[in-house]
Amino acid sequence: MMSKQKTGKPSSVNLQILDTAHNPKGSIRKSKSGRRRAIVLGIVQLLIIAHIVQWFITGKTSTPIEPSESMEFAKHGVINAGLIFFVIALLSTLILGRWFCGWGCHLVLLQDLCSWMMKKLGVRPRLFRSRLLIYVPLIIAIYMFIWPAFYRWGVYPNWQKLANLYPAISQPQTLQSWSGFSLELTTTDFLGTFAGLFVAIPFLFVCGFASVYFLGAKGFCTYGCPYGGFFAPLDELAPARIRVTDACEQCGHCTAVCTSNVRVHEEVREFGMVVNPGCMKCLDCVSVCPKDALYFGFGKPAILKGKARHKQPTGNYDLTMRQEIVLFITFWLSFFAANGLYGLIPMLFALGTAGITTFLVWKVWEILCKPNVRFHKFQFKHKGKIKKAGWIFTAMVMGVICVTTHSAIVHAVVRIGEYHEIRVQATKQNVFTINPVLLSDQKHSHAQSAIVAYSFVSYITGGRIGILPKWQSVLCARIAILNAAMLKRDEAVAILLDGLERFGSSEPLCQTLALVYISQLRHVDAIDFYKQILSTEITYSAMMDDFVTLCQDEMRFDDAIEVCRKRLEIDPKLLRTMRWLSLLLIKDGHVQEGIDVIYQTLEIDPNSAAGYAALSKAYYKLGQDDQAEQAMHKALDLDSTNPLLYSQMAILLDALGRPIEAEEYRGKEEEFREADTHR
Repeated sequence: MMSKQKTGKPSSVNLQILDTAHNPKGSIRKSKSGRRRAIVLGIVQLLIIAHIVQWFITGKTSTPIEPSESMEFAKHGVINAGLIFFVIALLSTLILGRWFCGWGCHLVLLQDLCSWMMKKLGVRPRLFRSRLLIYVPLIIAIYMFIWPAFYRWGVYPNWQKLANLYPAISQPQTLQSWSGFSLELTTTDFLGTFAGLFVAIPFLFVCGFASVYFLGAKGFCTYGCPYGGFFAPLDELAPARIRVTDACEQCGHCTAVCTSNVRVHEEVREFGMVVNPGCMKCLDCVSVCPKDALYFGFGKPAILKGKARHKQPTGNYDLTMRQEIVLFITFWLSFFAANGLYGLIPMLFALGTAGITTFLVWKVWEILCKPNVRFHKFQFKHKGKIKKAGWIFTAMVMGVICVTTHSAIVHAVVRIGEYHEIRVQATKQNVFTINPVLLSDQKHSHAQSAIVAYSFVSYITGGRIGILPKWQSVLCARIAILNAAMLKRDEAVAILLDGLERFGSSEPLCQTLALVYISQLRHVDAIDFYKQILSTEITYSAMMDDFVTLCQDEMRFDDAIEVCRKRLEIDPKLLRTMRWLSLLLIKDGHVQEGIDVIYQTLEIDPNSAAGYAALSKAYYKLGQDDQAEQAMHKALDLDSTNPLLYSQMAILLDALGRPIEAEEYRGKEEEFREADTHR
């Protein structure tokens, strides 16, 4: 049989003849491990569903037990359930090897299911083998989990020093320092960090069926999963691995059933164990061994494997080195084009599409350069002649390339717009006020450049190139804010009203329009607009915050209370709305009713320090000093490093005629504020 070695040149490989004495039919026996693993992965999926159902019923649950959630620790110092789970998975990998990928990942369940269905239909996916793309997961893992921490600890302080030396340097608003560590193990917005169905369904298709069909049974794991980027190198240190006894006869059954492209029979022959970090400990190889020569056991790790006993196993790759370099670049261009596109495409989705696009480009390259090309059951080219299937496939790939190129242009222009927008520093505080901050000539130029960029990628009319109407609402809001920053408020209103008429309601459009009304001193129009939108749009949290603030400033508590009640009629467990309602009721003189609402919030979130702090204020207003003090102590017990709580306790003690104790709490307040400053 002919295959490609590292050089990409054809070479002959002698295939092992199966031992039919032990297995008269000469076939590979079915893996018992496969059925067990399917049951375990099925249970994992049921637990995920149960987690979601529990949140729907109670309105509160643990933060998502998902490794990507640990990015919040790297970015903001947040310790959540996802971080704890990921740390446990990493530590267990140091002992058991890369077991989680094979036995605990819901995406592996999806890929295995798709692979099983394809085999039932006679389609046997073959792994796409690349030298360079294998490093993609590690690169992405470093970008997701290590770079943000380095960014905050290394880049941010030095950027501040540089900005102090050279004031002309514009500091990006995205740079932020840590304000300390925080613990967030529960949430009332469980799905807040997940994409909606509009993205989730194609994501599952791409990372499930499509990645298996084009890249192989574990294609997404091999070339797209950032968590595997950490699991794979840690696997090298694990003492638990697939090992072999002297009973092995090199029949090759183990390699034949491996879906991770591990040449099991070669590795156990040369090292006495499987050393490839791609091994996911599925144990299929152990289960099908006709001599029961393989087992999962402890011993020296792969990093201490030593030299091969006979001949170093060599990888079989599909690409020449020139193809590797070109396709590696193709992958990253495709990834850039898709990642975050239109504010919708998440990183894992972009990785899946980039891997598939790279494969498609390679296959067309093969059609152009090779005399014979097949893919699954399709003959694309035979004896130098491109078949009908080959022409159809090439046309489809050209379409994919055109879409990817268009996406890359849109993404690049949006980034250019964001570059200019950041330098305008058009925040709510300096734009939507009676006396706005006047832009310098340089910032005025940046604002105009940002508007030009955002207009170019707006929805496809009049020479614009955007193709997703929903994204247009975000662009309309950004363009309107920039116009308002240049004191073109009437133009901003016209842009926003046109956006609402053409693309429907969205929080960016509605919130910005209300703020422009306020900046024009049209407070009545703003409040009427808020009431119209917020009475039905219960997900517009930021807009609700603005509305309540305005109502308090205007002493129009009844309007805000009315909207809160209407929202709670739609969903009685809107925790943020309940908290606003309790505050408004207390300020409007309905203190006891406000206390009742606070207790309802504490039933949903019993560990809310803010809830007990609000309760303290309410009790003090009723003249119940002891209850007020007890509530503040409870708040401090729940959040003992929050300087605002110490300040509130000091104010309460002053009001109770205990200035000496109040001064002690002010000292603690200063202590924690100083600690935050040094972090």
